[in-house]
Amino acid sequence: MIQHFIEGLVKYDFLQNALITSVIVGVVSGVIGSFIILRGMSLMGDAISHAVLPGVAVSYMLGGSYMIGASIFGIMAAGLIGFVTQKSKLKNDTAIGIVFSSFFALGIILISFAESSTDLYHILFGNVLAVKPSDMYTTLAVAVAVILFVVLFYKELLVSSFDPVMAQAYGLKVQVIHYALMFFLTLVAVSSLQTVGTILVVAMLVTPAATAYLLTDKLSTMIVLASSLGAISAVIGLFFSYSYNLASGATIVLTTVVFFIMAFIFSPKQGFIFKRKEEVVIEEV
Repeated sequence: MIQHFIEGLVKYDFLQNALITSVIVGVVSGVIGSFIILRGMSLMGDAISHAVLPGVAVSYMLGGSYMIGASIFGIMAAGLIGFVTQKSKLKNDTAIGIVFSSFFALGIILISFAESSTDLYHILFGNVLAVKPSDMYTTLAVAVAVILFVVLFYKELLVSSFDPVMAQAYGLKVQVIHYALMFFLTLVAVSSLQTVGTILVVAMLVTPAATAYLLTDKLSTMIVLASSLGAISAVIGLFFSYSYNLASGATIVLTTVVFFIMAFIFSPKQGFIFKRKEEVVIEEV
């Protein structure tokens, strides 16, 4: 079975493109997802991944690039969530729920006006085996931009993620950092559409990072672990998808979930077994 997969990689360009793109998505999702987890912004990732749907539909109907349309609507959603939160007494999660459900509903209506719902179906659920070289290069460009952003502003991201009040006291522009992070989160969500789809992209953003969070207390280690887990999950998921003719995006996501379950149970410090042993020791004392 592994030999069959390797032969497919050597023989078929589409499988090579799929593997490279999936690994890139896994890596960059781990990088940006680490900060999403630390900031308690998992819902924001969910909101943006759903909010890009109207942009995809509009771009399709106008014959333009879905990357541009999806990015515009994703950034609009992030800005609108921040505006509603700042200008009302509503909490952030409430604003997220209102905005993302509205954008998603609008996207569904716009899809109904598009004649080819089949292509847009792949945007919802992903089809990594249909990735074009242009999509692969776009994903790579986004990954490079995100990694450069994190490397150049690592200290600012670190401080503002753990203690926004202290970061502001030091003179850091916390809001600027926040919206910059939202911008790159949008780019990652959009570039991942072809691979795992808008519905599953939040799982790629959250699950590898959450798994790494259970395994380490150091941010730099967490980023490396999350990226590695994302890449490994992409390879394993694509292998099973190709070998058993399964939905690629869903298979990759389920692989990340398996890693999370293992960390949740067996993590040396945060795992269920470790915590259970601690409870037993305390009870005995």
